[in-house]
Amino acid sequence: MEDLLREYLPILIFLGLAIALGLVLLIAAIIVAVSHPDPEKISAYECGFNAFDDARMKFDVRFYLVSILFIIFDLEVAFLFPWAVSFQNLGDLGFWAMMVFLGVLTIGFAYEWKKGALEWE
Repeated sequence: MEDLLREYLPILIFLGLAIALGLVLLIAAIIVAVSHPDPEKISAYECGFNAFDDARMKFDVRFYLVSILFIIFDLEVAFLFPWAVSFQNLGDLGFWAMMVFLGVLTIGFAYEWKKGALEWE
């Protein structure tokens, strides 16, 4: 029983500190928070439009284009993390496969840049 406690003691200390820090931050937020915010601060904001405007108004498609581009490039970059962790075990084939992947990613980024998808007026 004593060996078991000695092995799990760092985990229990970490959990205790994490819970204590979480509670301290929650209590501090309650104490410090503004109790009477103005209506502009608490109104809903999404994609640059007022929450209660006409639902049939025209809007710019660039909002969606930027979000789609972010998701695409963010997911592609997320593939770099497992590759970097297992880099030593992959050998030359794994390296060149990732270089081809990054090349395609770079070509796609350059294409979007040239087409002006990243420009905002």
